[in-house]
Parts: sequence; structure tokens; C-alpha cells
Amino acid sequence: MSRMIFVNLPVSDLKASMAFYQAIGFTNNPHFTDATAACMVWSEAINVMLLTHAKWRRFTSRPIPPSTSSEVMLALSCESRDAVDRMNEVAATNGGQADINPAQDLGFMYNRNLSDPDGHVWEAMWMNPAAMPSGA
Repeated sequence: MSRMIFVNLPVSDLKASMAFYQAIGFTNNPHFTDATAACMVWSEAINVMLLTHAKWRRFTSRPIPPSTSSEVMLALSCESRDAVDRMNEVAATNGGQADINPAQDLGFMYNRNLSDPDGHVWEAMWMNPAAMPSGA
């Protein structure tokens, strides 16, 4: 099996979270989806497991943080600056929040941060390594 990442996230409303992630470009893998969890696929190597709070508690007794906190920011590469902008716009119209932090535009790299309906933080980013200044 090739190396993959499965990011597990507790969600308060599984159906709403699935709709949000589908809207921003993920697809659902029905083989790993049931009434308590959904596998949302970004690429062959990147999957997000959305877990109901009850399912989450089967894996850890640690508390689920409030939606106003941040523990990690997960970055997703996009094919263009326009795709970064579109992801933020779609997030805001599908239960998430766009631009939870200021946008960053370094010319060769552009990113905007968004959150899902449960407050999990994502960074939509685009980069052109050929345009990166030396020493950056």
C-alpha cells in the first residue's frame, strides 16, 4: 500500500459536513461511509474522515475543542489563484467561513484560510515554485 494520510475530524452534523466537503472539491468514498463516518477524498493520498462525535469518542477520550479554537491548519494545494478564491467563496456559501485569517499574497505563493462548519481550519494555497525568489 502506498503512503496515504487520513485526517480524522469530529463533526457535529455528518450530512452537512459531507455536503460542505463535496462543495469545496472532495469526493465521497462510499466504502468507508456509514451513519457515523464519511471518507472524503481529496487525492489518491489524502483522505478526510468525518466522524460523528459519538464515533470520535470511540478513538479518544480527549475533549472535542470548540469551533472557535485551532489546533492545526491543514493546507490543500490548488491549481491556480482563482481556484483558491473559488474554494473560499464556496466554503462561505456552504456552511463554512472564508478568510478567517488575512489572505497572503507573496507573488509566487497565494493562500487564503477558511473553516468548515465545525471550525476546522484549512488553507487553500497555490504556488509557482519557478517564480520563487532565490533565498525565499
